[in-house]
Amino acid sequence: MGMQLRSSYSRVHQSGSMTPPNSSTSLRSFAPAISLLFNSHSIQTKDISLERYLGCNHTSRRRREYRVVASSSSNVAAPFWDDWKPQKGPAAPSLSDLVWPSAGAFAAMALLGKMDQILAPRGISMTIAPLGAVSAVLLAAPSSPAARKYNMFMAQIGCAAIGVLAFSIFGAGWLARSTALAASIAFMIYTGATHPPAASLPLLFIDGAKLHHLNFWYALFPGATGCILLCLIQEMVLYLKHNFKF
Repeated sequence: MGMQLRSSYSRVHQSGSMTPPNSSTSLRSFAPAISLLFNSHSIQTKDISLERYLGCNHTSRRRREYRVVASSSSNVAAPFWDDWKPQKGPAAPSLSDLVWPSAGAFAAMALLGKMDQILAPRGISMTIAPLGAVSAVLLAAPSSPAARKYNMFMAQIGCAAIGVLAFSIFGAGWLARSTALAASIAFMIYTGATHPPAASLPLLFIDGAKLHHLNFWYALFPGATGCILLCLIQEMVLYLKHNFKF
């Protein structure tokens, strides 16, 4: 466009006339440049108007399309049958990953059984079912939220105390079990201490006549006390897994 303007101006200037050129001649000489100028301006104006109408430029449109695709893909629900399939891990576990946790579980139950023999005259048992579930959590899934020490001890103590309180108010029966379980779940959610094995402690106390004489000592024994022993065994198992692989 600039070259056409300069050529038109040079043709007029080279005529040598000091008088203004004829209006029709000037319009005819500048017509191509003016036409090109107005056409380019109209195209740019239409592009700007279109972008203003859409409310965004090309870059923002691409970002908006990316956000739409990402949000739609994240909201897609997994098929129902995926929950029934085994979770795929990064690699198959080694032999040491199987042996050391199993050996730790054996040692835990052996030590708890030995303590049962010592405490038998007092009618106390350490080999309660919730501690078996705690062993599975600590040794098989040590990185899970349920294996956190805060979650474990907070839930063990709180749920055991709730079981004693429910038994004191309602006695043995379905009402005490239902109330204790509901209160235990609410307690774990409120404190952020989700530890599934602890939910069985209230039911164990309400239905176990040999534990009633412990009263509120049941909040610390045997559940929380047994967890201390299991935590020590967990540390030994983790050390063996990291340093003695085969």
